[in-house]
Amino acid sequence: MISLADSFAFLDNPSINWKYVIVSFSVGQYLFENYLQYRQYQVLKKTAPPASLKAEITQETFDKSQTYSRAKSQFSFFSNAFGFLQNLAFIKYDLLPAIWNFSGTLVAKSAFFLPKFMGGVITQSIFFFTTTQIISTIVSAPLSYYSNFVLEEKYGFNKLTVGLWISDMLKGIALGFVLGSPVVAGFLKIIDYFGDSFIFYTMGFILFVQLVGMTIYPILIQPLFNKFTPLEDGKLKVAIEDLAKKNAFPLDSLFVVDGSKRSSHSNAYFVGLPWSKKIVLFDTLIDHSTIDEVVAVLAHEIGHWKLNHLPKTLIATQAHLFMTFSLFSAFIHNKSLYSSFGFNTQPTIIGFLLFNDIFSPLESAMQFAMNLLSRKHEYEADAYAKSCGYSENLSVSLIRLSTENLSAFDADWLYSAYHHSHPILSERLTALGYVSTGKVVKETKEVKED
Repeated sequence: MISLADSFAFLDNPSINWKYVIVSFSVGQYLFENYLQYRQYQVLKKTAPPASLKAEITQETFDKSQTYSRAKSQFSFFSNAFGFLQNLAFIKYDLLPAIWNFSGTLVAKSAFFLPKFMGGVITQSIFFFTTTQIISTIVSAPLSYYSNFVLEEKYGFNKLTVGLWISDMLKGIALGFVLGSPVVAGFLKIIDYFGDSFIFYTMGFILFVQLVGMTIYPILIQPLFNKFTPLEDGKLKVAIEDLAKKNAFPLDSLFVVDGSKRSSHSNAYFVGLPWSKKIVLFDTLIDHSTIDEVVAVLAHEIGHWKLNHLPKTLIATQAHLFMTFSLFSAFIHNKSLYSSFGFNTQPTIIGFLLFNDIFSPLESAMQFAMNLLSRKHEYEADAYAKSCGYSENLSVSLIRLSTENLSAFDADWLYSAYHHSHPILSERLTALGYVSTGKVVKETKEVKED
């Protein structure tokens, strides 16, 4: 039987300039995504809200949302150009082999304190992974600073201090090394051990990493960044516990997270094992919503659990990985690909990075398919909340959250299809069958216990 690698053997050709191929793909994707951004920017210049929302939001709120969204869009134009030029610089100045060789030097100089089993390509790959993460963090720091302390600050959303911002970056680098290194090592070891039969083994390994990550994230990782406090006794807690009981949701505990110390944006989610779930509420959500609205948001989240959306998403992700690794197997031994970028050897981690650049057009199409699935799940979770009697409260909560977050109230259809994993507000309200009874008040509305 002819393997996929054999089918693509003709691509291992010294006459193919892989730098040119990757640059061409990068230029094409950059131009296409900027075209979509331009289409969306035209929508953000509208002066009147969508007809479906005219009765719900004030002109002042719509104007503020449009101004904020245009500012973010303008920043996206700049940050996309910055990232594009950064990628071109890496290719033009052969920075990839330079960082790889530097990582090899670090391994050699660290040999006296490294355990005996550490050495060779896998250890060099871990050093390479960490070095690139540090470089990426440093290079992107000015953009991150502007996003938080200029853009978000201007519109009243930023709650970060410079010290907390720096602390978050350092923690991110440390966690990347501590948690990322075993993943990189395991991934490379599987490919090294199983050879061309690595596909299903790597898929299983990534699934295992995802499941472990979902388990330890709320217990070990997120507490490093946020403070969690049990939800105090009162009507809100009783209402949530009643909702969980009615839906046979395995609620173990309720927490409030201090999301307000970084941003005034709101959210809610649940985490945990299938038989034991923790519900987490942002303090900003509680501050901006009534009890019924908070419960309605959680009914939507429980809908995701009830309808098995997480397992379905994991299955779709596995299909995505199968296609990705199958195609990667056709490039992993492509000598001309490595040599085009100045490599005399064929480090797997380098091959995977280069393959991802080649794969980017197809990856965009696959991400579009994943977005379609995600939007389908969002509609289904909304419908579940509606079946539980929370249609109006969920609708009002969605309007209030969009208002408080100054979310864009409209979107270009092509931009939305490519970028959005959630339907836009007007689409969700239509699906919920919401009928306006008056404008949703924008002012903060704290949860009342009386």
